[in-house]
Amino acid sequence: MFDRNIPGGLSHVAWLLGLVIAIFHLWVAFVPVVSEFARNAIHFGGFVVLAALTRPANLGHAYERKGWILDLIFAGAVAWAASHVILGEDAIYDRGVRLIAVDWTAIGVLILAAIEFSRRVAGWVVPCLIIVCLTYLSFWGKYVPGVFSFGGLSLETLAFRSVYGDDALFGTISRISSTYVFVFIIFGAFLVRSGAGEFVIDLARAVAGRLQGGPGIVAVLASGLTGTISGSAVANTASTGVITIPMMKRAGFPARFAGAVEASASTGGQLMPPIMGAGAFVMAAYTQIPYETIALAAAVPALLYFASVIYFVRIQARKLDLKPMENEEQLTLGQAFKRGGASFVIPICLLIGLLVSGFTPTYAAVIGIVAIIASSHLTQRPMGVFDVLDALVLGSKNMVMTAILLCSVGLIVNVIATAGIGNTFSLMIADWAGGNVVIAIGLIAIASLVLGMGLPVTAAYIVLATLSAPALASMIADQAVVPALLMGVNESILPVVQMGLPGFSADSSAAEVAAMWAQAGPDIKPMIRDMLVAPEAATAALLASHMIIFWLSQDSNVTPPVCLAAFTAAAIAKSHPMKTGFTSWKLSKGLYIVPLLFAYSPILSGDWAAVFWVGSTALVGIYLVAGALEGWLEYALPVWGRALALVAGVALMWPGVLAPMAGAAGAIVLIIQQMRASSTVQGKTDHL
Repeated sequence: MFDRNIPGGLSHVAWLLGLVIAIFHLWVAFVPVVSEFARNAIHFGGFVVLAALTRPANLGHAYERKGWILDLIFAGAVAWAASHVILGEDAIYDRGVRLIAVDWTAIGVLILAAIEFSRRVAGWVVPCLIIVCLTYLSFWGKYVPGVFSFGGLSLETLAFRSVYGDDALFGTISRISSTYVFVFIIFGAFLVRSGAGEFVIDLARAVAGRLQGGPGIVAVLASGLTGTISGSAVANTASTGVITIPMMKRAGFPARFAGAVEASASTGGQLMPPIMGAGAFVMAAYTQIPYETIALAAAVPALLYFASVIYFVRIQARKLDLKPMENEEQLTLGQAFKRGGASFVIPICLLIGLLVSGFTPTYAAVIGIVAIIASSHLTQRPMGVFDVLDALVLGSKNMVMTAILLCSVGLIVNVIATAGIGNTFSLMIADWAGGNVVIAIGLIAIASLVLGMGLPVTAAYIVLATLSAPALASMIADQAVVPALLMGVNESILPVVQMGLPGFSADSSAAEVAAMWAQAGPDIKPMIRDMLVAPEAATAALLASHMIIFWLSQDSNVTPPVCLAAFTAAAIAKSHPMKTGFTSWKLSKGLYIVPLLFAYSPILSGDWAAVFWVGSTALVGIYLVAGALEGWLEYALPVWGRALALVAGVALMWPGVLAPMAGAAGAIVLIIQQMRASSTVQGKTDHL
């Protein structure tokens, strides 16, 4: 199961360690026999030891022949260091937070392990950021001019905070990794081992196989459902792509388009509830919004994203006049469910039901694992004892990179929090954007693309959310301030408002109030905002800001020059990597459209009437925008039709009611044009 060619019994040691790590985490999820700090330290130490056994240092052949010996020594040192910081915590406090030689050694080993093993699992970007951040706090920060100047911490304070701080190596993000994320990774491993992955593809074939462009639609549906298992774009691409990409090529789709469809659809897997990758759990911890609320709010936007990819598939199939799948590749729903439906549908439905009922995600996932084992006996692939053990080890294997990265990124987040960089950067974004949410989203999109070239999606989201979420949440909430002022201000808060907005009165016009608010200082805005914006609206703005950043963090998977999901798909499709990347970027336009809905519409509000209205109009609007980009709907669009499709599509997604109604009128005109085009094509066919 593990890739590294290590001597003799060490491969069995790695297998056994993976099993012990998984069992330990499931055990403490129900029986908290150790403290949170101890659990996080064991979590990091255990996965570093596992990585030492399975991830070589890649320092050349001479190292690799005997490098495993050095790795074992390093792994032993990390295990000792993790044990020491757990057992020695009380002694450090008893000494008045003073470190002795053995403390320095243990902390040094742990920081060095974070640097080295994050390099092994994800390249040089995270290690370099850790080094830059730690040296910024201790040395060169005082030489930085302007707002980012930092006086510096003593090495002792820095060392202590790097391990024992709330946002540090074993802090908040490590807690998320050692609980929610790992348990759901194990849940996904059990789904894979039970045959649920094959069922997902069978189900997609049964549902979409008979449609025009069916193989492409199968790829989208299969990747979306697989997202409920893995939540990883590259993993989705590699697992479902080996089946769906050749299927699309046989159906007549060009190789680069087939690869781009798989990459784009697989990217949506991390947006698909109930798992949504690790980012959803981090978001819940950052915002203090319940995980189940986040997952429920994300459902309609995720469906819009997958619909956007299906639109491009459908349009391409119509342009190429492709036929449905061949008969031998079609399945009935009954056949699909008989082969493995119970092991997927029952656990997923039970998981969603438990989350909606208020159970913790960890509890729901563990119960879901038990349900997978039980329901597999209703399928053609019942899970035996070895299958269960193998699934536990597979969960640990799949978690190695995520565990090491999430813990290591805590060192970066700790620096951002300690130095106040997040608040400063947020103020800079607000200043650069001039209060314009679209500009702010554009800036964050650029930053996410740059960060995504070197950071995995979850790490990029964590860094971006720490830096920019406060500013974006405030700007979104500000959209409710001016209307509230125009509706009238309570006499009790009027003096505060007039102090912050000189000249404000009940007779002020909308333009005057907007100008006053734009000129208000950053110190007074939060005070007025808190008085005028309802708590539920402020929470919605906070959720919207994190959702925007979370969605934009996905774009590095499909946006050149570095787009790992697209490159993975290109390798399977045997197409040009960069051309596949640009095609996947075009197909993934939903990543940029839907975040605008988060900012300007009530799609995350929880008001299901409003959500239905926005989702319905956006569903049509995205189709028209896709048609405008491709110059085709069901039939070719004339130049004026492309322009109308673009304008009508945007109008359908515009806030309010009047603009969507105008967009609907434009859509009706396009329907008439397409009907005439259909008559023309049919007439030519009859003539032939």
